[in-house]
Amino acid sequence: MKRSLSALMDTEYDLVIVGGGIFGICAAWDAVLRGLSVALVERGDFCGGTSANSYKMVHGGIRYIQHADIVRVRESCRERSALLRVAPHLVQPLSIVIPTYGHGKNGKALLAAGFWTYDLFTLDRNRLIHDPARRISRGRLLGRSEALDLFPGLEPKGLTGAVLFCDGQMYNPTRLAISFLRSAVAAGVQVANYVEAIDFLCSKARVVGIEARDRITGEQLPIRGKVVLNAAGPWAESLLEKRLGLRLERKGVYSRDACFVVPRRFDHHYALAIQGRTRDPDAVLSRAARHLFVVPWRDYSLIGVWHIVHDEGPDNFTVTERDLQAFIEEINWAYPDLELGLDDVLMWNAGLVPFGENEPGSTNLSYGKRSIIIDHGQQHQIEGLITLIGIRYTMARGDAAKAIDLVAKKLGHQAPRPATDRIPIHGGQIEHFEEFVRKTREQNPFPLPGPITLALLHNYGSEYKRVLRYGEENPSWREVIGNSTVIQAEVIHAVREEMALKLADVVFRRTDLATGQHPGQQALKTCAQLMAMELNWTTERLQEEVKAVERVFPLFGRANHFDFSREMSVIPQ
Repeated sequence: MKRSLSALMDTEYDLVIVGGGIFGICAAWDAVLRGLSVALVERGDFCGGTSANSYKMVHGGIRYIQHADIVRVRESCRERSALLRVAPHLVQPLSIVIPTYGHGKNGKALLAAGFWTYDLFTLDRNRLIHDPARRISRGRLLGRSEALDLFPGLEPKGLTGAVLFCDGQMYNPTRLAISFLRSAVAAGVQVANYVEAIDFLCSKARVVGIEARDRITGEQLPIRGKVVLNAAGPWAESLLEKRLGLRLERKGVYSRDACFVVPRRFDHHYALAIQGRTRDPDAVLSRAARHLFVVPWRDYSLIGVWHIVHDEGPDNFTVTERDLQAFIEEINWAYPDLELGLDDVLMWNAGLVPFGENEPGSTNLSYGKRSIIIDHGQQHQIEGLITLIGIRYTMARGDAAKAIDLVAKKLGHQAPRPATDRIPIHGGQIEHFEEFVRKTREQNPFPLPGPITLALLHNYGSEYKRVLRYGEENPSWREVIGNSTVIQAEVIHAVREEMALKLADVVFRRTDLATGQHPGQQALKTCAQLMAMELNWTTERLQEEVKAVERVFPLFGRANHFDFSREMSVIPQ
């Protein structure tokens, strides 16, 4: 992945993609495999917005059973299966327990019937998944004592047992997006981060490219394309309105989906789904309330998700201390045994996703249903422009393929859809992950501690040797950074091979350094100094990069945030 702005300006592409989240990246991967020339630009870092802040779950569509929406059930299950096939190092099954109480809507019989119906409609869910450990198992019933053994804090009064079902979980959403992107780049896509589309290039009633600005240097550059795909997520509509004066037939409504990370987890691998205080008004047959989830992820628990309609622009949202306190109160009400406080929150994640239509002030909110694909030739009589606003990370591959179907039609391109649902992405050339881990540990040229090796194999899969070779170039780069599972070679690899330009790119998106919590000031210092040597940063630039990372973390619940009064400078090579 080499950032070449001159190459972007010197070519007329079949397709120019605006937006480097998971939907834009999957669109680039699909398009290049059809034989199209493709350029992709992202105003920030790749997978730096909503895609990075997902709940890390790969949803197979079980909740759409209560909407009687079998099409969405099938689509979601298909996409979950695809990710389990193409990224075995980054996607795995997740077992979830739903307690049942009494009879009727909250009872075991009705819930079990829903899961059995789901199993019937998804009989092909494990097709071509050869690793038994990566297969999605059928739902089953748990007795009352089994449920309490797993989760002793459940309210015992009226508890009849639980239903256990299986869904999917991402080890690292940003590494999954980067793996798709590296596959696209290897196939010929030209990409650049920190390049913002500031206008559309037009000829009469046709879009013929974009005017972009390099946010690093300020340089402006025209990028020409026969078709432009606007995949800028929550920024897509404002880009259309400000630059072309276009408004969608229905203005998008967005939800600020939020969750948070706490430094403890149950002593097993099961997630817990418990009822919160709101319900789903769109469900044909619904339980008394929507579910909140307490999900094991690495050494943490992820808790969420809370949906709040966001009426302002995409650059103006956050999760406040007051918001978090309200979330904590609700989860403690739903499962008092957690006894969470504000100091337990290590990080929060939030992103904007399309939502349903709701009356102002509604408590029980309607979710978004499907991704939005707009042909502006039909809707606005402006050819050469398509907009894709994705609904959910899980659906990115399949919905991107639908958008590229439309691109191909406009170009008169006859190539069939590529099999992106079964072509392994970068690092995914693995048949059985646990066997792969075992063999790698036996063959490792310079053995690393078990947790560090496992993290390396999860993040880079079959391409892990590309990281280790930097340890051969410089033995000190084999050293672990702070108390993390990240070795210094990963920082060098991120800069030289994955277009990491800022400290935040490495800390939050290329490595595991701060995916769960603050890595410690010494770890940040080590990482920043490695990047400074690679990118020729001044001491002032290094300090600014560290400050920018620090601003992401909550100030409560963390005793080791960086002390800016301490001297920090570039270490000479």
